[in-house]
Amino acid sequence: MTSDPEESVRLQGFGEMTLRTAVATLMALAPRARSEAAIFRVRDGSRLAASEIADLASDWGMTPMAEVRSPRLVPEQHWSDVVRSMVREAPLPALMVAFLVGVLVARR
Repeated sequence: MTSDPEESVRLQGFGEMTLRTAVATLMALAPRARSEAAIFRVRDGSRLAASEIADLASDWGMTPMAEVRSPRLVPEQHWSDVVRSMVREAPLPALMVAFLVGVLVARR
């Protein structure tokens, strides 16, 4: 089925727009949000298949944003890094109180 780029569709969570705009918006989403989103045709209410959306995006030269950025630019934070950054930013009295509360809890 051929699709007109100016066809009215409804992107779940975003509202009504043209098909080209919906596909471009969908490609800008994070991979998990992209897999959960859906595009519905206004004229008959049918849902576009994920493969059809991917074909339209490739035909129109749109690439998913996750493929554009390098994963090394945004490394995953580990809990030790998160705690270390929290400790660096915390004022000294708050750290002392947290230490004393930890000592009291450990003694019980």
